[in-house]
Amino acid sequence: MDYQLLIPAVVRRAETLFGHKTVVTRRPDRTIVRHSLREVLDRTKRLGAALQQLGVRPGDRVATLAWAGHQHLEAYYAIPSIGAVLHTLNLRLHHDDVSYIVNDADDRVLIVDESMLDLWNLVRPHVKIEHVIVTGRGGSGARVSSGASAGAGATPPANLIDYEELLAATDPSRFVEWEGDEREAAAMCYTSGTTGRPKGVLYSHRALVLHSMAEGMRDSLALAEDDTVLPIVPMFHVNAWGLPFSCAMFGCNQVYAGPYMDSKSVLELLVSERVTLTGGVPTVWIGMLQDLDRNPGAYDLSHLRSIVVGGSAVPPTMIRAFEERHGLHILQLWGMTEMSPLGTMGALPLAMRDAPVEARIRYRAKQGTPLPFVEIRARSEKGLVPWDGQTMGELEVRGPWVASEYFNVPGSSDDRFTSDGWFRTGDIVTIEERGCIEIADRSKDLVKSGGEWISSVALETALMGHPAVAEAAVVAVPHPKWDERPLAVVVLKPEQTATQEELLAFLAPKFAKWWLPDVIEFASEIPRTSVGKFKKSVLREKFQDLYNGRRPQ
Repeated sequence: MDYQLLIPAVVRRAETLFGHKTVVTRRPDRTIVRHSLREVLDRTKRLGAALQQLGVRPGDRVATLAWAGHQHLEAYYAIPSIGAVLHTLNLRLHHDDVSYIVNDADDRVLIVDESMLDLWNLVRPHVKIEHVIVTGRGGSGARVSSGASAGAGATPPANLIDYEELLAATDPSRFVEWEGDEREAAAMCYTSGTTGRPKGVLYSHRALVLHSMAEGMRDSLALAEDDTVLPIVPMFHVNAWGLPFSCAMFGCNQVYAGPYMDSKSVLELLVSERVTLTGGVPTVWIGMLQDLDRNPGAYDLSHLRSIVVGGSAVPPTMIRAFEERHGLHILQLWGMTEMSPLGTMGALPLAMRDAPVEARIRYRAKQGTPLPFVEIRARSEKGLVPWDGQTMGELEVRGPWVASEYFNVPGSSDDRFTSDGWFRTGDIVTIEERGCIEIADRSKDLVKSGGEWISSVALETALMGHPAVAEAAVVAVPHPKWDERPLAVVVLKPEQTATQEELLAFLAPKFAKWWLPDVIEFASEIPRTSVGKFKKSVLREKFQDLYNGRRPQ
């Protein structure tokens, strides 16, 4: 049967079968509000009807500049349901980048959290937005914790539309559900722009529906109606890994942390809401592991079946520590903005179930095998590389939720997209015989020393295996003789000490001598991107003159 795979169909399923499920939000003032999914979906219809009355038409871009919460979730469901395009703006970018992105996307309407109005005021003079809707208040029908009232919150400035007043004044029966083509755009995100201007990626309804179905598969996230899901990945970052859509499809309870993504705040929500699955970048989980180690037995996480980690490689020591000391399971995934975002999942295959513990942990520290319909290959200067687990090449992917070009950039003019329909990821990998990939590095982060490649990721994960090391980043530094040499920047755990000599001795049995960093710098923190990844460009610039006799101040 020719049935259109549309986000409105996902929302209808949620309304029909799962209206009794809950959506929990921690607001910027730290109060907790609770809604039933039925209440959220009623508000979704009100928002959709209100946007239609404001003149939003199918294909128009509606931007959001907001933390994770039920109002942002309502936008996730309402905007695609009227045929418009949900455009989540990264609120941690510089206002110049936000202005560029709004103009490039040609956004017509903005939904902004009142806590983001200072950022918006910097952006506003440089963009043409027709309507600005301000969220951040408690919400009609919300049950508010900590004694706060549902209507608490500062009054938005005049000339801005108050979100709650807009919804209250809108009849949900006037909502007209869009019935269009599944290949039309439902959402869009922009890349972080670390190597140039950010680039837009459009996601079709078909792509997001298939991506959501894949997340429910048993060897994927295995989402089901008995799950309570807390995405720590921000809602402004690559569709919150698609979890708002897949949770609606499978009927999961949803929990949103607002701006509070520190380990203590996350632990509080994991316990109070009895979360079964959570996901985010390694930074959060490194901090959480330290809190759990300092306070053994203080948090009941017996209901938490999986911590999903993506964004950068997970050290084997972290997987082992969570499992052996706290009984918690780490599941690693890999993906990209251009992939909606999931590409591979590190579920342990049957052939490895009886392997020794160390072998199982080593496998789970890799990025795993591709999800159904995601195809992979790797290419070196000599052509496609064999699947032998040793030969490195740049990973290329294709599939129904992989972009074919960037927004406003024809595919033929961008070498990230091959002539035969594959996307060049920029990740340097090896692929094992049965399809498990292991990322050696980003192509721009590989260290080429004396004509040979050194993997910064391998050195980083090894350094983070030292008991005194909390975090480590390795970058290439120009060298007059060897072209480049690796330099490591290390953050030690609280009340722990280590010297350069001790760390090099720790690495020595694991690597060839010429792989070892010449210098290890100790720092209180490592610069990060807006989504929590190491910002290696800052480190490369800081230490670029190290071998010219000029040490950074």
